Amino acid sequence: MSYVLDPVETRVLGALVEKEITTPDYYPLSLNALVNACNQKSNRDPVLELDEASVRAALRTLDDKALARSAVAGDSRVAKYEHQLQEAFNFTRPETAILCELMLRGPQTPGELRSRASRFHPFEDLSAVHSALQRLTQREPPLVKLLPRQPGTKEARYAQLFSGDMIESTPTSFAEPSATLSQSTESDRPSRIEEDLEALKAEIADLKRQFAEFRKQFD
Repeated sequence: MSYVLDPVETRVLGALVEKEITTPDYYPLSLNALVNACNQKSNRDPVLELDEASVRAALRTLDDKALARSAVAGDSRVAKYEHQLQEAFNFTRPETAILCELMLRGPQTPGELRSRASRFHPFEDLSAVHSALQRLTQREPPLVKLLPRQPGTKEARYAQLFSGDMIESTPTSFAEPSATLSQSTESDRPSRIEEDLEALKAEIADLKRQFAEFRKQFD
């Protein structure tokens, strides 16, 4: 089955997948928590300002596409929501990590994906990233595509196709890791470490916020 999601649906789905992995104790998410997850400023490109109505509308259409649903939340009187990506596609953990990162931050290089998606799944090296990307490009229909290399850049970027093929077609062959790729990744290590620290700070802040929201239910 082919899925074409609009930007809000993509952000909602990506946020649900992210929070299931990074904050499982607070998943499924309430509508308020999901709105906050969609609008957070870290690990997002672009940063959005969605309201409850737009997120609720996206949840309805994702439900129609069997990609998200209302979850049974025990004794809680607050409605909760969860994604159905695994049920629909049976992804491996590396594939889920890469797709989630591409949904939340748009097209990225393999080096960026290795660094940023490590909060979802630890990639031992770039070949592990390329292997997951290759499996996703070989799905029927493909779920990831290789984009044209931008002028002045050493690494090509990859984009997820849940949002449709909005960018001009690219070479069909899969790019293999190269010495140039490894060298550029090494030179980018300081910036990746800074990104990882910022992501960790954001996750801690998000955990504190969700814990405060959880406690309010018992006040």
